[in-house]
Parts: sequence; structure tokens; C-alpha cells
Amino acid sequence: MTPTSTAIPERRSRNLTKNVVAALSERIRNGEFHVGEKLPTESELMEAFGVSRTVIREAISRLQAAGLVETRHGIGTFLLDPQSERHLRINAEDILTMLDVMAILELRISLETEAAGLAAQRRTDAHVQQLRGILDEFAQHIQKKTGNAVVSDVAFHLLVATATGNRYFHDILKQLGKAIIPRTRINSAALAEDDRSSYLHRVHLEHEDIYSAIARKDPDAARAAMRTHLANSRERLRRAQELARQG
Repeated sequence: MTPTSTAIPERRSRNLTKNVVAALSERIRNGEFHVGEKLPTESELMEAFGVSRTVIREAISRLQAAGLVETRHGIGTFLLDPQSERHLRINAEDILTMLDVMAILELRISLETEAAGLAAQRRTDAHVQQLRGILDEFAQHIQKKTGNAVVSDVAFHLLVATATGNRYFHDILKQLGKAIIPRTRINSAALAEDDRSSYLHRVHLEHEDIYSAIARKDPDAARAAMRTHLANSRERLRRAQELARQG
């Protein structure tokens, strides 16, 4: 079966666009254009590359998607600073107030609820053994009343993320570090009107529920257990915020 008459022109157009993108990218890397500088007009680029306006517009669109340029309507296309591209960066040192912690918890509810479900589907026996070890360490820290429970707490959530097999879950949580644990920023036990030991014991039981669901490969139960765990933390902070306003 021979290609249709439109197949060759379309393929040729894609190749031309690719060539223009490569050439412009190379000129940008070589410093021919400077940050904030306006690129040649469409007509000038058409003449320089010997291609149609459609090809030039598609090439510019791809450069925009790559974060290299921006087009200002009616003015032109300008070169961006590559360092100004918007990447996800969460600085734990910026998480200072109760509102900040609550905002992070909202993010974590969406992120970690799904992570728990995926972990239940994809976890290995090694993941289950490691989670069990972390929970046992957590329990020992509660019993001995040491401050290292935070380390085990963080390790538990990071390992659940790792068990998803999707490194981005882990990468985002790792950026937050110990800030993913509210009590490192705010005295959550006091906010819960509870002594620290009882508070940590309840957190431990919530972790056990998550672990059990992951161990038996029940994604729905794992999602529900993680959501309950994080929602409980958010609720404690919400009540504390209301008390602070009333005071």
C-alpha cells in the first residue's frame, strides 16, 4: 500500500520544523541571542531558513514549550533566561507557620493517598520487611521516649513512596524532609490536647493500618488508611488554628 499524497508533505513539514528548532536552539546556546532579546520576525526567519510561516510558527511553539522563549502578542518573541524556568522546588525552610503546614498536608493527602494505593499494588516482599522494621523502630522510640521517632516516621512515608516504583513520589517527599512531619514544626501533641506518648501511639496505629493494607496488597484500603492518617493531622491543626483565632 502506497502512502497518501498528503503523507509526504506532512512528514517533510515535521522534518523542516525539527531542523529549524535544532538550528535556533544551537544559535541560542552559542550566545547569538541574549536573554531578553527579541528574536528575528517570522518573515525574517522564513527567509533565513527558506521555509513557510507554518513551519516557523510550529518551531517557535516548540521552543516555547521547552521554556526557551516567550511570545508577547503584537510585540514579538523573546529569549528567556534558562534559569528562570519554573521547576518544582519546595524549600522546607519556608514551611514556618501553621498555615504552611496545613497547606503541605493538603498536598500530601492528594500525593500520598495515591502513593499508598500504588505501593499496595507494586510493593515487593523486601519493601514489606523494611516497612515492618521501621514500624518496630517507631514503637521502640515511643516506649523509650526518644526523639528519634521523627526519623522513623519520615522513613516510613518515604519507603511507601519508594514502593510505588515511581521515583517522583519519593523525590517530592524527600524535598520536604522532616517538614512532612507536622510535629517538627508545631507541637501537635499539645494541639491534640494529648500527652506526647499517647499522640505518638495513635500515629503508630495509623501507620500500622497503612502497612497492613500494603502488606496484603489491598490498594483501596491502603488509600483509605493513608487518607485517614493525614486527614487526622490536618484536623488537629485546623482545630488548633480556630483556638488560636479565638484566643
